[in-house]
Amino acid sequence: MVGQSQMTFTAAFSSYIPVFKGSAGPLIGPVTGFKDHFGTDGLGDVLENSEVWKGQIQKEHAVHAMIRLVNENQGEVSLIALGPLANLALAVRLDPSLPQKLKDLYIMGGNMEGKGNLTPSGEFNFSMDAESAYVVLEEYTCSTHIATWEFTCRNKLSWDCFEELVNQDTSAARFIKMITSKCWAYSREPHINNKVFLFGNGFVPYDAFAVAACVDSSVITERLQCAVRVEVQGQLGRGMMVVDAANTLKKGNLAFVMRTCDLKKFSLMLKAALQIA
Repeated sequence: MVGQSQMTFTAAFSSYIPVFKGSAGPLIGPVTGFKDHFGTDGLGDVLENSEVWKGQIQKEHAVHAMIRLVNENQGEVSLIALGPLANLALAVRLDPSLPQKLKDLYIMGGNMEGKGNLTPSGEFNFSMDAESAYVVLEEYTCSTHIATWEFTCRNKLSWDCFEELVNQDTSAARFIKMITSKCWAYSREPHINNKVFLFGNGFVPYDAFAVAACVDSSVITERLQCAVRVEVQGQLGRGMMVVDAANTLKKGNLAFVMRTCDLKKFSLMLKAALQIA
């Protein structure tokens, strides 16, 4: 799916994966476009014709498609959320029973140490739509696994690993090398606004951590099961995910917050994923 929230379904689908367009912006507030991270087209602004892929978009809205597919495959769908969570929040409002029909939910977003990359204490995906993040973490009571920003940065890979990945002689590797060639997100030089360097230089494939955890849970070697909640108020705290290890919030649904990763296994999974001729 494409749109503000990017999601991947893992279910008993055919080899053809349909693409659906989702929410254009957050539940509350204006639509704010960030173009410096992955370019104006989300693919690094290096494709000769970035409009071609839009012909693959289905007419059905992503939220309706998600509800339909989950209902058709109850207990079989793993939902992976790799952006702001408007689509998930809208889906649970339309179908409150949706979370109970999921196998599990994997999220790349939020933080666990009060460090932010969009605001002083808020991670990008959650801060861009704090209300949606709040709704999802409160109302998706299925097994929920979170790859936070600090987790991904603390489990970074080397740039040598990145070179090995993208220099494989496959079409997938060549494509990734091309679309990351001019991306600010893949810069190796410290920038004043590049907060990855709070954790040291390195290659951080943010979203891939959540996908890898869904594909093979053993790649995550340590996780904390705890209550989590997103702050929606405050000038500095809005969008921050609060990790409540003692569960003073008295929540019944506890999330699994990823802590450490088997980097050797993770890098091998990334390499295998790009071995498409």
